[in-house]
Amino acid sequence: MRATVALLFGGRSAEHGISCVTAGGFLAAIDRDRYDVVAVGITRDGRLVLASDDPAHWQIEDGQAPEVPADGDEVLLPARVHRPGLRSELRVIRDGRVEHLADIDVVLPLLHGPYGEDGTVQGLLDLFDIPYVGSGVLASATCMDKAATKAALRTAGIPCARDVVVTEDAWAADAAGVAERIRRDLQLPWFVKPARAGSSIGVTRVADPAELDHAMKTAFAEDPKVLVEQGVVGREVECGVLQGAPGEGARTTAPGEVRIGDDLDFYDYESKYFGKGTVDIEVPAQLTGEQIAAVRAIASHAFAALGLEGLARVDTFVTADGQVLVNEVNTMPGFTPFSMFPVLWDHMGLSYPDLISELIELARTRRIGLR
Repeated sequence: MRATVALLFGGRSAEHGISCVTAGGFLAAIDRDRYDVVAVGITRDGRLVLASDDPAHWQIEDGQAPEVPADGDEVLLPARVHRPGLRSELRVIRDGRVEHLADIDVVLPLLHGPYGEDGTVQGLLDLFDIPYVGSGVLASATCMDKAATKAALRTAGIPCARDVVVTEDAWAADAAGVAERIRRDLQLPWFVKPARAGSSIGVTRVADPAELDHAMKTAFAEDPKVLVEQGVVGREVECGVLQGAPGEGARTTAPGEVRIGDDLDFYDYESKYFGKGTVDIEVPAQLTGEQIAAVRAIASHAFAALGLEGLARVDTFVTADGQVLVNEVNTMPGFTPFSMFPVLWDHMGLSYPDLISELIELARTRRIGLR
């Protein structure tokens, strides 16, 4: 019997459209001879709806990312907890009637950002004991919060850039005092980031302290918790990670490098997805053997230290003196055919369709529940 996979995408975060593009990549590449697919979109207001499984519906067109339509037939999650040896039933509301939709084996939560990549949807699936691709609640929540990620990494002895965490309440109460602390503790330039957002949304590079107030307001528009990081002079190098077989460590790719031109301050949202500025992706990165080994070792170490499952992309900086610092850890990296994560694995000999199949099979064999 072929396995049935539910693709869950869209969601309430600012990365809704990019999640839809990721789903389009999956739908185009998944092996339809091996898997039946049910596309379930999450609207911007949080409704689960039956969506098109045609990848052509989920492409960026005329500079606009796709969006889950708000008027789709509503999908209902299982009415009972998953039982070993049985599939989980999804139902749909059509013309005022509740009808059977599909019996599913596994869920691919192709969600980016809050309300999806942060452990919330993972917790919902755990409540029903439904197997899913990727990390569980704690690891997902930790990696969604950049401050929590860095705290966990530092505890494990993994170096990161210096930073100051600022809450919106603290900034409102004493902006001058907080700004003074930032000036005292961090060298310019600073990167002001929402702590719990992705795709560089709400991020500002600050080269002059006079720009800090505007940067903080931009970040607070996305999250009441903000990370101010000291800029690192180094190469932006990314490494793909996959969960290893039982009893074995994580598998890593040769690193890839993101190179930006002088027309960009940093690798921001528009440059990542909409062609802004000069960006070159080099796979594999032109590093020394020692640097490559260091990046792969730190990526594997971070995967284990954070308790990750399934997959991750570990973003690092490699400095001129060879030091490797972790920048961010993505538990559901961008996954279009041209995104760094699948390109890295393709370079290692694991094609995009085979990578999808491997992730599904990993999820099907994972232990569910606390039994």
